Amino acid sequence: MPKVKVAYVCVHNSCRSQIAEALTNHYFSKDLKAYSGGTQLKSEINSDAVFILKDKFAIDIAGKQIPKSVYTLPPIDIVITMGCEVDCPYLPCQFREDWGLDDPTGKGLLAMEETANTIKEKIEKLVTRIKKKEIIIK
Repeated sequence: MPKVKVAYVCVHNSCRSQIAEALTNHYFSKDLKAYSGGTQLKSEINSDAVFILKDKFAIDIAGKQIPKSVYTLPPIDIVITMGCEVDCPYLPCQFREDWGLDDPTGKGLLAMEETANTIKEKIEKLVTRIKKKEIIIK
């Protein structure tokens, strides 16, 4: 079975969605292929997010990931919105949910690390739900 394609969507594609893309592709690449995108892009990824990924997870995204538009994403199986409290454009998919995560931007490194840990836990649960056929992807 091909890898399930998941897109993490946030307004600016500069923090939570970028963290989710990096964690998914690093830890869960056997089962998922991750993308991220936004609708009102920032010019760069949040420096605290880049630092936490490198310092706490040994994932260096500097120069490897950039903010991307949702309109450039390939066909996606699962769309995860990160809790931006804005209308997300329609993206065709087989499953969609919102993770309701507060934006840690400007709240310090501890808040960024807690958000990254929460995202990793949610990805683990997502993979488990897919494997248990609680989420059906054809």
